Amino acid sequence: MLQVMIRQSPYLYPPSEPLRVRRLKVDSVHELHVEECGAPHGIPALFLHGGPGAGCEPAHRRFFDPARYRIVLFDQRGCGRSSPHAELAANTTWHLVADIERIRIELGIERWLVFGGSWGSTLALAYAERYPERVMALVVRGVFLCRDEEIDWFYRDGANRFFPEWWQDFIAPIPRAERDDLLAAFQRRLLGSDEAQQVAAAQAWSLWEGRTATLRPNPDVQAFFAEPRVALSLSRIECHYFVNRGFLEPGQLLRDAGRLAVIPGVIVQGRYDAICPPRSAWELHQAWPCAALRIVDDAGHAAFEPGIQRELVAATDRFAEELG
Repeated sequence: MLQVMIRQSPYLYPPSEPLRVRRLKVDSVHELHVEECGAPHGIPALFLHGGPGAGCEPAHRRFFDPARYRIVLFDQRGCGRSSPHAELAANTTWHLVADIERIRIELGIERWLVFGGSWGSTLALAYAERYPERVMALVVRGVFLCRDEEIDWFYRDGANRFFPEWWQDFIAPIPRAERDDLLAAFQRRLLGSDEAQQVAAAQAWSLWEGRTATLRPNPDVQAFFAEPRVALSLSRIECHYFVNRGFLEPGQLLRDAGRLAVIPGVIVQGRYDAICPPRSAWELHQAWPCAALRIVDDAGHAAFEPGIQRELVAATDRFAEELG
């Protein structure tokens, strides 16, 4: 679906095919889909997808110059082509951070550029703060610090004020008596045995995100989020993470941002991002002043909005020059 949205992009690099695809067994439950693209001896770069629960798409390779980067992409636990699909066991932020290190070691990479948007920015920051010596540069987009105020903005009170009709569709599967805690109410249905309730909750959850992701309504994005397999993993895994506040201590990513001081970075943020409002990107920039902040005035949250594409590719091109 995303291919339709971006096929005429003047900013992205041309489509490319993977050089290598592997299955990586990381524990007794989970097996990850991992792919490498671009130049085998290029600058190593890791792409981290959003959600949590979304998965990688071929278009994600196109943020990097395939002649200069060795691009590594993987579907996180329970996502995309990793298995088992939508699995929540042994699925936390710190399991994912450990998976990233496992992939780096398996691929024989000493240091790499780390690139992540939305939830991918959360994971990129968590990884970089734990392993700053392994990160050559950091590119984050649509910054999400996984704080209570950010989760509450989108799932309790905030974004609903801008999209009241879509909010009504979102909360429709939840009886009025349970709407004081929507995360808990959705979790009961997404983990319950009633298949009809699970499907209705998953599609409502995922479509709420797809509708609000772009500055202007985009049918291609909405269709991608409404796809049943995407909706199930996105809703189950996001709800699991957000009920548990991302498995992070309160304010942890900003608190530990001093560990990023040795890492050059670029922060790309849509001015009208309704999912992850710009305040978090601004606060991250204050805590990590060596990173450049690029606010795109004609964009929302989605990575493939034209202005966001432009700034993300400019960031990877900059680091291709500096790191090459």
